[in-house]
Amino acid sequence: MHLAIAGNIGSGKTTLTTLLSKHYKFEPHYENVENNPYISDFYEDMQRWSFNLQIFFLNERYSSLLQLQKSKKNIIQDRTIYEDAHIFAPNLHSMGLMSSRDFETYQKLFDSISQTVKPPDLMVYLRASIPHLVNNIQKRGREYEDSIRLDYLRRLNERYEAWITSYKPRHIIIEVDDMNFAENSEHLGSIISRIEGEVNGLF
Repeated sequence: MHLAIAGNIGSGKTTLTTLLSKHYKFEPHYENVENNPYISDFYEDMQRWSFNLQIFFLNERYSSLLQLQKSKKNIIQDRTIYEDAHIFAPNLHSMGLMSSRDFETYQKLFDSISQTVKPPDLMVYLRASIPHLVNNIQKRGREYEDSIRLDYLRRLNERYEAWITSYKPRHIIIEVDDMNFAENSEHLGSIISRIEGEVNGLF
């Protein structure tokens, strides 16, 4: 069983991944942020480091997916390879922060990779407003996220909405603005009920 949590920066992906992994006894797989050698430089100079950052994430997620497919374990994943290719890289290109040459190279690499991996059994998309995202980002206090611009988050949100609308494999959308699933067991329970209602028989 492969569950995946998708959503913008600050939507609560890592928190929900942790909570669901404990509930289902699934092995969690987190986005490699703290050990990413490019991310601090990227937020300081997006145009210079955008391609490097996206290639790093693509490689990390692809390597992880290959290991997961071989292991046959029940896993829950914090962010997916699809978000990089359909949201983050195109957004950087459209903002003029990644050259067309680099973007085309990235897309060709993703197209080759995507033929060798399967989508998750269920994608859980966390939909959040910009104020909610900003509040969560400020609360966790990562220094390299201090320079994230509001227009960057807005553009990402727009691309997330366009992507999830056209995403065909099994998925659910969770509205998180009025939720506090980290501290409210009823809120977490409602998410678990949605998941189990969608994948009944797959567990």
